Amino acid sequence: MTKLLPYSVYLSQEHYDKIKEYAKVRKASSLVRDAIAMIIDGNDPYKAGYAQALRDAVKVVDTCKEIEPFAFKGKYLNDILINQISSLDTSSK
Repeated sequence: MTKLLPYSVYLSQEHYDKIKEYAKVRKASSLVRDAIAMIIDGNDPYKAGYAQALRDAVKVVDTCKEIEPFAFKGKYLNDILINQISSLDTSSK
């Protein structure tokens, strides 16, 4: 998984209150992180959504405990899948 780094930002009271509500169900960080990533990925909703879908797929594979013990040719299955999914990201190409 990618190392996450802290970052602070000032919000209006209205936005702060909404984020606080998401925090109650432990979704605030991912909401803000996803929004920032989509903005940085560009204004094209298709490309931003595609990039987010790839990040979500990597997260699912990375957190799947059932595939951890499987390896092929000396490589763990989750690493193989994450590399394959990551190779679909054409944003930096």
